[in-house]
Amino acid sequence: MGNSEAEELYPTEPAWFLHSISSVSNILPLLWLTPFLLTSKELVMSLSLFWRAASWKAPQACRQVSTYVTKMRYLFELKEDDDVCRKAQSSGMFYLFHSLAPLLQMSGNRYLAPPFRASELERLLSKFGQDAQMIEHSVLIGCSDQREAWFALDLGLGNLCSSGCLQKSEMETELQGSFIELRKALFQLNEKDISLIFTAQALLRWHDCHQFCGKSGHPTQKNVAGSKRVCPSSKMIYYPQIHVNSQELESAGWFSLEEVATALRRKGSPSSEQDGALPFWLPPKVAIAHQLIWEWVQKQSSSSNLA
Repeated sequence: MGNSEAEELYPTEPAWFLHSISSVSNILPLLWLTPFLLTSKELVMSLSLFWRAASWKAPQACRQVSTYVTKMRYLFELKEDDDVCRKAQSSGMFYLFHSLAPLLQMSGNRYLAPPFRASELERLLSKFGQDAQMIEHSVLIGCSDQREAWFALDLGLGNLCSSGCLQKSEMETELQGSFIELRKALFQLNEKDISLIFTAQALLRWHDCHQFCGKSGHPTQKNVAGSKRVCPSSKMIYYPQIHVNSQELESAGWFSLEEVATALRRKGSPSSEQDGALPFWLPPKVAIAHQLIWEWVQKQSSSSNLA
């Protein structure tokens, strides 16, 4: 989609983002994706609203929001400035994938997602006869509080294979780990790794599926951060999809901690209606999604009690 088309998909006012959010702790899990999804004007408006919403909270909460705001600004700079992002790659950390499966190492009874510095990755690629230029296919997935950028690189997808994919088994032996399907390792990963790997996998999959322009049919090119793809021929700009795909989802919305906690306690059939509308229901307990939601509510509730 072009810039004008993309802007139509974003709300003109960021108030929707804060609607029904009752405390600062509730907005923190939502803030991290903001710099990937908002335009520059909307980002400035959102940051202003976030700060005003938190300014009357306890000092600890204000410090938390201040840290997130700083990270968001830096992530936005990385997303918009190719030179800044390219420089960040030289000192950043990289998470490796092969055909969308993350590289994991077993530690006790849990999996860890080991990151690699650019220098380590370059040596690895060189050992397997690959050019260090392959690093340019990585995508930005976040950063630390100290502004250390995090990237993800898939060694077995898309146009990388045209120059020769790295063999999965050889890489696993060298790296002393395994490329494992995410669903098989989900409950044995820590919270930070789950968040990063899900984000990385989604972005890598999107880039693999959008290598050609839907208008001209010509190859598209990603920016350094991987926050968009551009067709040099038609000048179309493509962004990762923030709107609901009605062919895959019936509806989507934002929910507060209280609403989610209430839904977790709700029993009975989801077919019952309240005031002519279906209440908010969660996936069944046997679903992975239910477990992830339950763990998030427990963490948020604990954080609120400590504050």
